[in-house]
Amino acid sequence: MSHENQQQEQVATFGGGCFWCVEAVFQQVPGVKSVTSGYKGGDVENPTYQQVTTGETGHAEVVRVNYDPAEVDYETLLDVFWRAHDPTQLNRQGADVGTQYRSVIFYHSEAQKEVALASRDKLEASGRYRQPIVTQIVAAEEFYEAEEYHQNYFRNNPSATYSRFVIAPKLEKLGLEP
Repeated sequence: MSHENQQQEQVATFGGGCFWCVEAVFQQVPGVKSVTSGYKGGDVENPTYQQVTTGETGHAEVVRVNYDPAEVDYETLLDVFWRAHDPTQLNRQGADVGTQYRSVIFYHSEAQKEVALASRDKLEASGRYRQPIVTQIVAAEEFYEAEEYHQNYFRNNPSATYSRFVIAPKLEKLGLEP
């Protein structure tokens, strides 16, 4: 990657349940250059997956999305985020339950904050959901990259049970390639 392209990339961070699912969705969005699974929003430095899964560190499972704003804008990423999970479920997505699976947008600038809030308000007003949206919209904190075996999980483990019964149906529902 040239230095010039690197300067153009921006970062967005989303949590919407298990990071394996969210990663698999964002990896298919044109203009997204990389997706990294990790942890954000807690009070333990360098947490491990084993620590985060207890729900006691305060971290959410998130994906850091590096994208080229000339190819995809933040509004489009937010639209993908909203469609990729149920933002009305508090601290869970499907069978994944706990604060580590909360719906959360970590904004990296005041502009991202404003766009995220407006996007949430527009979705709330649309009547698409019967329940209120519980997604947190908070300032980005330290990002801790998840262990290597969590990266590219669906691509590396397409026949795993979770991939076949949770991730693949989600991708199909969104019209993406399972």
